[in-house]
Amino acid sequence: MSQTAPVPHGLPMERDAGPFDPPRRITRLREARPVSPMLFPDGHEGWLVTGYDAVRRLMADTRFSSRQDIGVLHVPYEIPGMPAVTEPSPQVPGMFIAMDPPDHTRLRRRLTGAFTVRRMKQLEEHIAEIVERQLEELARLAPPVDLVREFALPVPSLVICELLGVPYEDREGFQADSAKFLVRDLPLDEKAAAYGALATYLGELVTRKRATPGEDILSDLARHEDLTVEELTGAAFLLLLAGHETTANMLALGTFALLEHPGQMAELRAEPDLLPGAVEELMRYLSVVDILYRYATEDIELGGETIGEGSTVVVSLLAANRDPRRFDDPDTLDIRREARGHLSFGHGIHQCLGQQLARIEMRAGFRGLLRRFPTLELAVPADEVKLRTDMNIYGVHELPVTWTKTAP
Repeated sequence: MSQTAPVPHGLPMERDAGPFDPPRRITRLREARPVSPMLFPDGHEGWLVTGYDAVRRLMADTRFSSRQDIGVLHVPYEIPGMPAVTEPSPQVPGMFIAMDPPDHTRLRRRLTGAFTVRRMKQLEEHIAEIVERQLEELARLAPPVDLVREFALPVPSLVICELLGVPYEDREGFQADSAKFLVRDLPLDEKAAAYGALATYLGELVTRKRATPGEDILSDLARHEDLTVEELTGAAFLLLLAGHETTANMLALGTFALLEHPGQMAELRAEPDLLPGAVEELMRYLSVVDILYRYATEDIELGGETIGEGSTVVVSLLAANRDPRRFDDPDTLDIRREARGHLSFGHGIHQCLGQQLARIEMRAGFRGLLRRFPTLELAVPADEVKLRTDMNIYGVHELPVTWTKTAP
């Protein structure tokens, strides 16, 4: 393996190549050394994996653990005021994304039936209705408006609230707490407080559902007596967080990307049948869930390197999805590309449980938005759009848009 690339000191974070592209240092590192040692701010000698093949192999190898309680998880960037972490984080009950088999298998199996392709397809018409209602609300407003607040966030929030059985009128509380939880450099005590507030709310909710179940996913889970209230709460937190944050950011950032590629947007508007493939390409191109972590439970060879037992490994899905060894001309948005095989939903046993739901929401959202607002455009210069570079899920904080209103 080439040794020409310097070992990065901390994870390169600055989006200096544009709002949709990986940091330039990440791109150069992937081309020179797709499995690279990295010196963490606390002195830990860990690894950064950026190449498509290496990322795919790593995520399929359960020797790379997802648990955070078997070793110290070293953070690859500076957090102001954060004390040195010397102990593993305790495992949160029900948080199956941070578990390995058999605990992960037991909890995920309980949820698999709720997110089957067949069940999601049955919801497709209802999701389209939710999108249309939100578009009606949007059309009544006088532009410019913030597309995040008025469309991209409400649509997946409405859908996941209905599916889980979370009252939508409580959205301001859970959206604020989940957003705070995702701030990258938030002091740990504030992040813990945000999680605690949301966990308290969800704990009370699942307790009520255990006593009086309804026709929703959390009620279905609560019927399983082998799951504790703490496990139900952790699973509910994960489903609610992932169910609205990731799709909301894809809808907003995807719209931003299309507006910045008007030729692609025009093609998609003219040929709506391209939409399923365009959604896959937007997910590949944008990779809003960029960084994942794994912990090496033994010495493991990967990409010609030996990753030592106890190493924290940072995985860049954005870099992998832009790997020219896998995708031709990867830095070009091409809605006609065959982008299947992208890693935006992960790979292996932790592949996103709700990926079919997310696809349906994005298809309905983009289809409706393009049809109802043919003159949609940014209301501010592109370089004034507020990027979520401070968050663990990438996107935009706001997307001011405008359009030409037609006479009634």
